[in-house]
Amino acid sequence: MFIQVIDFKTDRFDEVRALVDDYRSTTQDRRTARRGILTKSRDDDNRYVNIVFFESYEEAMKNSEMPETSAFAEQMMKLCDGPATFSNLDVLIDETL
Repeated sequence: MFIQVIDFKTDRFDEVRALVDDYRSTTQDRRTARRGILTKSRDDDNRYVNIVFFESYEEAMKNSEMPETSAFAEQMMKLCDGPATFSNLDVLIDETL
């Protein structure tokens, strides 16, 4: 399993959410992301972290290569307060406690 973590700041969250909803509907049967968790910081009202799960790094790269993903990222960055940071993580242990 592979996880991508996207950390971003915005004061335009409603617009980001609408953009995400549009991306999800237009890529319904083609995107390779299997799960997404969007979180909001309790310490910084404008900071959000999106955690996206893929079966593998290769599946994540297929998703990244989709034209819709590039367009989504470009539009999202226009809504953010500065550049987002990305962490690309291979899952070593996955335990339910």
